[in-house]
Amino acid sequence: MIKLSGIEKIYDSPSGKIHALKGIDLEIARGEIYGIIGLSGAGKSTLVRCINMLERPTAGKVFVDGQDMTTLTDSELRAARKNIGMIFQHFNLLSSATVYDNIAFPLKLSGTSSADIEKKVRPLLKLVGLSDKADQYPAQLSGGQKQRVGIARALAGDPKVLLCDEATSALDPQTTKSILDLIKVINHNLSLTVVVITHEMQVIKEICDRVAVISDGVIAERGSVLDVFTNPQHRITKEFISVLLSNDLPAAFRGNEISQDPTEGSLLLVRLIFKGDRADDPVLAKMIRSCTGAECTMLFGNLDEIHGVPFGRFIIGLSGRDEAIQSALNFLNGQEVRVEVIGYVRRSPAAVD
Repeated sequence: MIKLSGIEKIYDSPSGKIHALKGIDLEIARGEIYGIIGLSGAGKSTLVRCINMLERPTAGKVFVDGQDMTTLTDSELRAARKNIGMIFQHFNLLSSATVYDNIAFPLKLSGTSSADIEKKVRPLLKLVGLSDKADQYPAQLSGGQKQRVGIARALAGDPKVLLCDEATSALDPQTTKSILDLIKVINHNLSLTVVVITHEMQVIKEICDRVAVISDGVIAERGSVLDVFTNPQHRITKEFISVLLSNDLPAAFRGNEISQDPTEGSLLLVRLIFKGDRADDPVLAKMIRSCTGAECTMLFGNLDEIHGVPFGRFIIGLSGRDEAIQSALNFLNGQEVRVEVIGYVRRSPAAVD
């Protein structure tokens, strides 16, 4: 549905050239919700604005529904943009227009008749839950309601693609969830392709099918949300995920030196990642039964899910004879479990009974 090939974007500034995007290649399938996450200044908003050509790339090609957007004239581009709706962080509503007229605005610009506008706007008001707000003005609305108006306006032209540029960043957590739920309903009911730009990993986890992590103008990592969450490869991805899923050692071990060799009184700490059916499989119980001589201490555990697929993260401590510990590790590595050996660490004195 959307294909970006070799996208470069260079800005001129008083201090010199700014290379905002550096050879971006990206494909987004029809009907999916695709997340693009990055820190401020990473290039994510520039990237999404290249999709609808609000920013013309310095180099590269942008294809939307098979059409090369970079070859279009200004008039052709205006027509093509009707297939691409966009919502923003700060809503961009007309303060002097009612909710109804804000939603109707793009239809009026295109010369749609009042009767046809009525047929379009009323169902959109119902879709976004604002049927009773049609005659109110933006100043009378909450932030979540304003964003719902923005979403309805973006849908007025029956787009095939919906671009969401930090659409929930100005909202509180509860309102954010309601807007994300609405976007999921729209994606499902209208078969829209949705691109979500954000700096919040919770948004990616809640709504997206796949994700690309952008850093310093390049794609640092990409994949399904489940795979990226359970097996992040890049430092910046791990930092984003750590906001939701702590990678810290249990409190009793923090600040202590980690060794790859056993020391007196130390435990071998091992981080385990389970997903799918393995998340509730008694792997550790099987390991304990199979590997006599190895003692296992559960130090941390967390179960969660993404799109209905469960995943778990655990930290265990292994102790005992070297050969028994190695047998336990061999057993774990033979399961459908990701095993990360952290190292040997002693408990802090204050944590020892």
